[in-house]
Amino acid sequence: MGDNEMVMANLLSVIMLMHAIVALSSNVRGLSKNYYMKSCPNAEQIVKNSVSTALQADPTLAAGLIRMLFHDCFIEGCDASILLDSTNDNTAEKDSPGNLSLRGYEIIDDTKQEIENTCPGVVSCADILAMAARDAVFWAGGPFYQIPKGRFDGKRSKIEDTKNLLPPSFNASQLIQAFGQRGFSPKDVVALSGAHTLGVARCSSFKARLITLDSSVDSSFANTLSKTCSAGDNAEQPLDATRNDFDNAYFNALQMKSGVLFSDQALFNSPVTRNLVNGYALNQTKFFFDFQKAMRKMSKLNVKNSSQGEVRKHCRCLN
Repeated sequence: MGDNEMVMANLLSVIMLMHAIVALSSNVRGLSKNYYMKSCPNAEQIVKNSVSTALQADPTLAAGLIRMLFHDCFIEGCDASILLDSTNDNTAEKDSPGNLSLRGYEIIDDTKQEIENTCPGVVSCADILAMAARDAVFWAGGPFYQIPKGRFDGKRSKIEDTKNLLPPSFNASQLIQAFGQRGFSPKDVVALSGAHTLGVARCSSFKARLITLDSSVDSSFANTLSKTCSAGDNAEQPLDATRNDFDNAYFNALQMKSGVLFSDQALFNSPVTRNLVNGYALNQTKFFFDFQKAMRKMSKLNVKNSSQGEVRKHCRCLN
């Protein structure tokens, strides 16, 4: 074999090895857009129909599904650990104080049951939750985005793990650091925070701002918050003026010093993130584009493969 032939043979070997490594890493990751094409081709449509039916009955549950996905993925990855019920010898994530206000479990239960009737033992609860949150965004008027499937359901759900949930008292630097440890950029942080265009906050999560006379709150809006809290810690305040519509009104509110949570208003207060807030307030299309990119990234956070998890028969308990 000549020198040129030897070089070409070595180059071909390197290329084949690189392809093998890429293929192996893809298999370990296990995620693909068409994961259920053969095993359960109707899975996505079943999820979409279930979410649509539930949200037509109660539009406020859109915020619940999106928040549930975030609380799942930020703790131990996107593995449906948030769905597991506590047992006699274990207190699960969902019973943590930070998770007690989560809503939408019944939507996931009903969807799982319908899918099990069609394709038993195939579609994971983690994938159902990721798809349901995606469909909730679109149903409420937000962007539609494709997510890869193939997550397996985790086998661990412990209340002590929820110490990593982000408190509403975080400033922008703390948010950027916490998200950065999971591979998110400051732009991702602001875009994902835009999910607060949906839903409400309880007085208990923002009343400290009223006690300390937070100067970043507009005085008139502070009066609104005080009036809400006069009804008690569980009284609810919409996070923006269009609580059931996925739009950029949340960012407009921050510009007017009318963010409900300290961690929300902090995004406008910080010079690191203020321009991002202003950009999304001006351009909803840009917000939608960056949000769906960040949500796809979120939905792939620390996913479990077949050796690390299982496909639960019921989302509330292990097999």
